[in-house]
Amino acid sequence: MGQVTVISGVERRRAWTDEQKRALVMAVSRPGANVAEIAREADIRPGQIYRWRRQMFGAAEGFAAVAIEPDAAPPAGPTIIVELGTVVVRISAGTSPDLAAAVLGSLRR
Repeated sequence: MGQVTVISGVERRRAWTDEQKRALVMAVSRPGANVAEIAREADIRPGQIYRWRRQMFGAAEGFAAVAIEPDAAPPAGPTIIVELGTVVVRISAGTSPDLAAAVLGSLRR
């Protein structure tokens, strides 16, 4: 039979201040931020940062604010126009493919 090692002592549970949580959540919100890397540097799991973000901002965090302007002028230059029922989405040529896919994907919901 092999050897069994029992580790005892103080539980490794840290108390994070609201300011520390907010700093980590804001760090992952920056463009190009890598959640796994930031979590690794803080010695926590990425899921913890996501949990704090939900607690601070609610489940819809990560979506951009949208301004709806009736009769707004169409964007200048080449534009893709998508009409779904009463919804019209105009995507200018300079829009990133990821943003366009996210916007169109949200219309399915």
